[in-house]
Amino acid sequence: MLDWMRTDPLGFFTFMLYRAPAVLIALTLHEISHGYVAYLCGDRTAKDMGRLSLNPFKHLSLVGTVMMFTVGMGWAKPVPVNPNNYRHGRRDDFFVSIAGVTMNFILFTFATLMMVIINEKLWDPRVFAFGAPLTTRTDFLSFAGSNFTEILYGGQNILAEAVGNGYYRVLDAASYMQTPWLIHLQRFFYQFAFCNLGMCVFNLLPFPPLDGFHVFNDILLRGRLQLNAQAFRVSMLVLLVGMNVTNIFSRLISAVTHFIQSGMLSAFLSLFGLS
Repeated sequence: MLDWMRTDPLGFFTFMLYRAPAVLIALTLHEISHGYVAYLCGDRTAKDMGRLSLNPFKHLSLVGTVMMFTVGMGWAKPVPVNPNNYRHGRRDDFFVSIAGVTMNFILFTFATLMMVIINEKLWDPRVFAFGAPLTTRTDFLSFAGSNFTEILYGGQNILAEAVGNGYYRVLDAASYMQTPWLIHLQRFFYQFAFCNLGMCVFNLLPFPPLDGFHVFNDILLRGRLQLNAQAFRVSMLVLLVGMNVTNIFSRLISAVTHFIQSGMLSAFLSLFGLS
């Protein structure tokens, strides 16, 4: 990111113009969901501390937010809750824990639907009739697609096919847009889908203090594992170190997000008769 900012500041600014609101909305709604479900379960802690707010700066964690901006997965400042106030103990803890990732998955689903709809309004139908290997709807919409990446990073071309050594036969994108202003909306929804699904999958890792730990503890261990704040901090530090010294976590998260997005995208394309 730092190299990109130095060598191509305009490209970096353009990318962040779409990434920033996607990240802030994803993080904010994730945390509000935790706090609101806790409130419904009888705990007013988050509400009384002002954490049911749409102001993103009330929810941001420095490290988690930086990770969301740079790699598309991260976390926000945990919403304060008091499990002693829950009406149904472990059951309510599970609902509160799953609320954030559920919100992210709903937002990802909505963003994917919007991507499919906008794609048909944005591009001239001739693009998908070329028969070139990369000019398919799936390539334009899939996280693994070459044209998805080209559009996501502000490219001005349509990649028609790879010609070897990292080169592509390209088409001028502007010549094939039937509604050019929609490219800006599409880039936002690309970012929004990517960030929400990445956040959802990352937070389901069974490491404290991530949501996945609480889900794992409530379902499989029946709430028997009780950790203090110090244990949570140590576990998070171990996870961060592990993510920086090995690519195991990033490869796992990438594989899961691509699998989920591929299935969701295929379902929407089939639903609209576009597959």
